[in-house]
Amino acid sequence: MGIADLPSTFTTMAQHHHSSLLRPRPRAVFLACQSLVAALAAAQTPADPKASEAALPRVTVTAPAPAIASIAGWGDRPLESLPLQATVIDRGQIDDAGADSLADLLKLDASTTDAYNAPGYWSLIAVRGYTLDPRFNFRREGLPISAETAIPLDNKERVEILKGTSGIQAGTSAPGGLVNFVVKRPTTRPLTTATLSAGERGSVGVSVDWSGGKSDDRVFSQRIGASYKDRQPAIDDYGHVKRALIAWAGDWQLGRDTLLQAEVERSRETGASIPGYSLAGNALPAPRKPRNLGDLPWALPNTFGATTASVKLDRRIGEAWRWISQIGTQRLKTDDRLPFAFGCTASNGDYYADRYCPDGSFDLYDFRSDDERRRTDAVETSLQGRLHTGALEHALRFGVQASRQRIDTNRQAFNFVGTGSIDADFAAPADPSLTDEGTNRRERSREVFFQDAIDWGRTGITTWLGVRHTRLERDSVRTDGSRPTGYAKSLVTPWVALSYAWAPAHSAYASWGQGAESNVTPNRDIYDAPGRPLEVQKSRQWEAGLRGAASHEALRGSWRLAWFDIDRPALTDAPPAYAIDGSARHRGIDASGSVDHGPWTLGASLMWLDAERRGSADAAINGQRPVNVPERTARLQARWRAPFAPGLELGTDLRHEGRRKVLADGSVELPSWTRTDLLAKWTQATSSFGTLTWRFGIDNLFDRRAWKESPTQFGHVYLYPLEARSVRFSLQAAL
Repeated sequence: MGIADLPSTFTTMAQHHHSSLLRPRPRAVFLACQSLVAALAAAQTPADPKASEAALPRVTVTAPAPAIASIAGWGDRPLESLPLQATVIDRGQIDDAGADSLADLLKLDASTTDAYNAPGYWSLIAVRGYTLDPRFNFRREGLPISAETAIPLDNKERVEILKGTSGIQAGTSAPGGLVNFVVKRPTTRPLTTATLSAGERGSVGVSVDWSGGKSDDRVFSQRIGASYKDRQPAIDDYGHVKRALIAWAGDWQLGRDTLLQAEVERSRETGASIPGYSLAGNALPAPRKPRNLGDLPWALPNTFGATTASVKLDRRIGEAWRWISQIGTQRLKTDDRLPFAFGCTASNGDYYADRYCPDGSFDLYDFRSDDERRRTDAVETSLQGRLHTGALEHALRFGVQASRQRIDTNRQAFNFVGTGSIDADFAAPADPSLTDEGTNRRERSREVFFQDAIDWGRTGITTWLGVRHTRLERDSVRTDGSRPTGYAKSLVTPWVALSYAWAPAHSAYASWGQGAESNVTPNRDIYDAPGRPLEVQKSRQWEAGLRGAASHEALRGSWRLAWFDIDRPALTDAPPAYAIDGSARHRGIDASGSVDHGPWTLGASLMWLDAERRGSADAAINGQRPVNVPERTARLQARWRAPFAPGLELGTDLRHEGRRKVLADGSVELPSWTRTDLLAKWTQATSSFGTLTWRFGIDNLFDRRAWKESPTQFGHVYLYPLEARSVRFSLQAAL
């Protein structure tokens, strides 16, 4: 459900879809895991010295390829040369983290934090303190998609996170940045990989990844992947989350200068969504182990179903120009069900609309919204290349993009059924009566963009210019045909930057840019003016940065440092108000670096954030840090390659987050917390089973208890506990 689809007085919770794609029995999968692990283990003892010699891993040292962040919008230019900050999380990092969702990757970058990441819900994240909009801040293969679903990572080659305003990359989006999912492409050489995984409370999983490779005389290559996971999170009274995926990608080399690429994936996820904790009156409850507060006999699982595909034509024109055209489509089906805790009525008659009662009790509602349908279609064509004007070289990119979104819902249930408690078991009857109207939405966007990177010769100076013009058309109507609304807007978002490279891999830059957001008051009775469009909200950002790298015989490393200042109009959505209310200004330092020396590899990222509300009609919140925005964050990754055991790598990940405000007036805040994860990885070459990679991880090693975040959604305060300690294991065979 999107913002305009919310039922009265609450925010939507999760969505999934019963999996009919892959349904192996968990016990059968576990026995298969045991058998394969035993067989592979036996294969590690060769019968003769030659086989033993072949089993030793071959160590090859190569310089890493420059990282590319296609979401940055500057073609294939290396990320280190661009006047912006972005993070690229590659396939190896995803595997090492044991990540199933975007939220699992937040421990790798300090500028990314949780933003209403409820178990069983889609991933909502914040970048530089601003929550990304799941409708407009996400891309797949560079094209717009809706992130109001469970997005699988098994067939993704990398995840790109752009930081800051994104006006030249997206027509409308929240100013924190953009996320782009890049799928796995066919490989040059044949590839067959199988992975078995196991974890907490009997969690099991299996996946396969195959590519036929290609040779000089072949014009077609393909890649196929499939996975099934039955996961049981370390949450009391929770149960299973079942995920299934099948994906295909193909490349056609249509002559020397033309490449045609296509891909499609189909996924299903089924599992429970659970309500969050909240304040107990005016008090912050003691942190506790995660528990499903909605564990009732009639609670139904949420389901996500998704089919996504894209086609891309890349044609080289001469030596300096390329014409690239893409088309993509995404179709989602969601069943959204939840025993939902919201506010409370105390025994003395006091009503708490934004929190639970002082004794920990809450009002409980039966919410159901079945068969929600979302569809996103997008097409983009662009021309990019280089030309010279005197001593200047221009790297140009210009094109057009058109997209449309369609959301169709049905009548929904949102019915009071009783009360519950955060500290005790409780019972309540079901009431699935369809008593509330949904909202259907249509949106069309047409965008024209132009970019020019001007290289000033041997001076080391580059000027960066970009502008995007967007035309929006939006309509909505309730499911009973009432309250039709519609509006159209045009907007322009510019961006400029100046960079100076004084030595190879060393540069400085400064930039200024705008982003834009366009919102409509949800078509609900709880608001004063349902369906009313708001004025376009323009964000602006100043940023300055330094970066450098060193590569010596015994030491390799790189570092990045950026200062940013973002001012964004603030939106209040606590019923009955839905309006612009002053601004939220975020200023801070974003720093990261890595070093590789001997057996050690160290990586760290830090963000210090000075965020405050300004110009609000409520004087009590002016000067306060916005809710759920940490004052500082830090990430540390350390890896040690054991010299006595070739292929063995031990590591730890530290995640620290500073204090967060719970209430807008700053009267309650969450303490800071630190989580420690451990990883052991052993890579070995075998004569019969190719390269084996064993991974063993412990997340939240010390079983730390803390409230990890405190989002406010539609006027209600939520608290989500830090995940409990959990163990995971996987075995990957690259045959």
